[in-house]
Amino acid sequence: MKQPQQGFTLIELVVAVAIVGILIAIAVPSYNTYVQKGNRAAAKTALLDLASRQESYYSLNNAYTTQMASMGYSSNSNIAIPSATQNYYTLSVAAVSSGTPPGYTLQATPVVGSVQATDACQVYQVDNLGNKTNVNASGSAVTTSGCW
Repeated sequence: MKQPQQGFTLIELVVAVAIVGILIAIAVPSYNTYVQKGNRAAAKTALLDLASRQESYYSLNNAYTTQMASMGYSSNSNIAIPSATQNYYTLSVAAVSSGTPPGYTLQATPVVGSVQATDACQVYQVDNLGNKTNVNASGSAVTTSGCW
């Protein structure tokens, strides 16, 4: 009496691995895009909060500041967004002008090596006039839709 075959053949295993590989090739980029979109909200919220703090500082001192501690942050260095343990963006005051009228530019820059480093929106910016833009590392405008 012949025993029934048990286990898988090599061809069946190769086909199963190929199917799993194709599914992973489709799912991982889609998942990364989804995660990047979710993390963008933290950058936008932090920038708008910083802009509000700049305006509060201006109302008391009649000037804008580059010092993060002057606006209620724990240090004068760049701030990690959303937190020090999950650092996707660095929040900073990019520029302050004391001309007439005075102004500022705030930036949320993706952290190198994080999932946001490859985000199409790149660097988020907001200025004292409320202009919301995205720029690349060299300062050129990014025209990706859906960032703000």
